[in-house]
Amino acid sequence: MLAISFLLAIWVSAIGILSVQNATPVSLNFFFFLSIPIPVGVVLAMSLSAGLIAGAILPPLWMNSDSKTIAQRKELEEDI
Repeated sequence: MLAISFLLAIWVSAIGILSVQNATPVSLNFFFFLSIPIPVGVVLAMSLSAGLIAGAILPPLWMNSDSKTIAQRKELEEDI
């Protein structure tokens, strides 16, 4: 747990340093959509937050789908 906290503190510090150094606004392009100009630090912070949230939500969902296939495999093995 200490290692995770340390790693998160390093990432937050790096984002803070980069946002101070790169305060110029950038626009994100996604297919035909163009975002409003926002600072690089805000983009990095949003990307980190989205990654942390996805990393917390997706693994339990994958484990649930895998457990169903394992149960189905056990049933097939019992039938054989």
